[in-house]
Amino acid sequence: MVPTSSILNLVFDLTTVHLIFAFLFFSFFSLATIFHFRIKTRNSSHLKDFNSFWAVRTLLVFFVALWTITEALRLPFLLLRRLHFFPRLLTLTQQAFLCKIHVVLSLGVFEPGFLATLLFLVNVSVRKIKPSDTIATTLSVVSACCLPIFLFQILFVFFPTTRLTETLNRSFILVPDGAGSNNVVCAYPLLSSISFGAFGLVYAFSFLLSSWRVISLVINRGLRTRIYVLSSAVLLGLPIQIIFLCVSVLWSPDDPVFHGLALFIFFSVLCCAVVGVGILVIKPIRDALALSGEACPWNKRDVNDDRLTLSADVETGGIGLTGEGEKWKEKGGGGGDFD
Repeated sequence: MVPTSSILNLVFDLTTVHLIFAFLFFSFFSLATIFHFRIKTRNSSHLKDFNSFWAVRTLLVFFVALWTITEALRLPFLLLRRLHFFPRLLTLTQQAFLCKIHVVLSLGVFEPGFLATLLFLVNVSVRKIKPSDTIATTLSVVSACCLPIFLFQILFVFFPTTRLTETLNRSFILVPDGAGSNNVVCAYPLLSSISFGAFGLVYAFSFLLSSWRVISLVINRGLRTRIYVLSSAVLLGLPIQIIFLCVSVLWSPDDPVFHGLALFIFFSVLCCAVVGVGILVIKPIRDALALSGEACPWNKRDVNDDRLTLSADVETGGIGLTGEGEKWKEKGGGGGDFD
């Protein structure tokens, strides 16, 4: 008979698997939207500046999609083998190495890269850069943000200090599989969690300042709402993840409580990712297509370029009207609020 704890662990892990597949589908849809917009508006004079940021948005989606895939590395093989879903495929050494790779890539590369790209898209709304320098600047910012935390993760995971007890410094444990052998279950090393927590606190403060600057410049109610939602998702999801990461060391990785915490850690970041991609990728592209007569044949408007100029706020997805387009507002446009 399978123990109750094993059933709970399996439920948590299968829930994680389903969330991973769901978000990968969402990522594919986001990438399809980006490339569709790129193809439809590459010759558009209206959305030339907006279209120049397609590579940054693609990078944002790729980072979070790769983080999602990396999260699958920590899912244990133990329960699946107990239920005869598939045989042993990896040695203990290989399984332990995957646990270490998961911590380094997840907390040291992909999630920091996603957060740095997110912050860049918010900052660029108040610090304009040339479209030709966009991807180079983005890569510089992401590298500067990720390199320190990446080196710390390698140091703490592959070269653990002996001053801490094994319980607080482990990246995996060996668990009996009931058949006379052992299997590996991944864990979060305490120092890795603390170093990521330090990164998260600095990032949260920076994101708060950037969001405040954007809100102080935006008069559009719709854009304000998007910034508030994005800020709430980041400033709530990131601290929750950090707290759960640090608290998780109090339980054994094969304990149902640990598996529940791991699911909440994954879900908190996933919510932040969904909100970020939705607000900074899907929503602005949808608005831009709705306002572009070239991109939306069913929504064409017979307006001359010199009378109605579209200016894309690429970071928050806002679309403003300048020039004689102010007449749009008089017709009930609500100051550019197109929600």
